[in-house]
Amino acid sequence: MAIDREQLLHVAHLARLELRDEEVERVNAQLNDILEAVSKVSQLDLADVPPTSHPHDVVNVWAEDEPQPCLTPEEALANAPDRDGDYFRVPPAGS
Repeated sequence: MAIDREQLLHVAHLARLELRDEEVERVNAQLNDILEAVSKVSQLDLADVPPTSHPHDVVNVWAEDEPQPCLTPEEALANAPDRDGDYFRVPPAGS
């Protein structure tokens, strides 16, 4: 499956990417190389290979949650650019 120039420009637009003409040709060639490499996986016999999301066993590496003292409102708002009492002041939506 190859991607043509129009499809590339459409995806770039959706991703909010601005590509110059010389970039379009280079990115198009690189993207088609990637798609060709990935398509080779479909040629493999993977019937006996279980689905995996990670090549290694993944275990929870997070520490146990332990209750900790909370920040005071004064500490939490110490670097706020604008505040109203114990609240952050933010510009109205659409500003």
